[in-house]
Amino acid sequence: MYEILDERFKTGRCANGDARLDRLYDDCRWAEGPLYLPAWRQLVWSDIPNDRMLRWDEATGAVSVFRSPAGHSNGNTLDREGRLISCEQGNRRVTRTEPDGSITVIADRFDGKRLNSPNDAVVRSDGSVWFSDPDFGITNDYEGHRAPGEIGACNLYRADPSTGEVRMVADGFLGPNGLVFSPDESELYAADTRAGHIRAFKVTDDGALADDRVFTTCPGIDNIRFDDEGRLWAAAMEDGVHCYAADGTLIGRLRVPEPVSNIAFGGPKNNRLFITATTSLYSLVMSVTGLPRVL
Repeated sequence: MYEILDERFKTGRCANGDARLDRLYDDCRWAEGPLYLPAWRQLVWSDIPNDRMLRWDEATGAVSVFRSPAGHSNGNTLDREGRLISCEQGNRRVTRTEPDGSITVIADRFDGKRLNSPNDAVVRSDGSVWFSDPDFGITNDYEGHRAPGEIGACNLYRADPSTGEVRMVADGFLGPNGLVFSPDESELYAADTRAGHIRAFKVTDDGALADDRVFTTCPGIDNIRFDDEGRLWAAAMEDGVHCYAADGTLIGRLRVPEPVSNIAFGGPKNNRLFITATTSLYSLVMSVTGLPRVL
């Protein structure tokens, strides 16, 4: 299951965890967006074609429906107050679930035009919500609703926590997908699935992006996550889960029986890697730990 491609994967003890994957659920059509909720010891994730979000309980192993319909939701994250942020491909918007269960729309338009189909989101320490907006949910009816795009491009955006203003922060993408901030928030990493690479940007003091560079190349790259030692882990479809050193070198991978869509660290110690792969949800208790959760 572990494949060592560089000595750093071995010396970093990346392959010292469980010897096999646990398959927690296997009745999705296309699973994405895993998110661990530490307060509840539960994981929620999206089953996009079935237009539902599911919930797995760590204490009992039970799986239930969290929300249906769910706007063909894709990526999920938490804001700094522990509220659920979801990218709803079908509804073409980014939303927040309030403590009473009501839904607040964070972003559904840019410059007066409807968004394409928001895919993944990340929240910075200042409360701003950054999200990718490819056209995956409007090109057909399988993961959303087929419709013409109004913006005419696939971009990255930032929603201001105070004013609600939605600002484009990066363009030039073919299919922007997973997002993650570096541990010190000085950089934003963004996967471009269609281009087959991960781009890295400097985050400026005024909340803009600059100094674009290609961090690494990989066909089919999807979402990305950092561990607490600065390694970047990536869902790489048919090629499993990749692990990259800080210099962009692929140092190891995890082999998974199905094409991998998304990953997320969780569990009480944040060292359990949850993997959504086609129809299934897997997990692996690892010898590495995800970037600390900060709320």
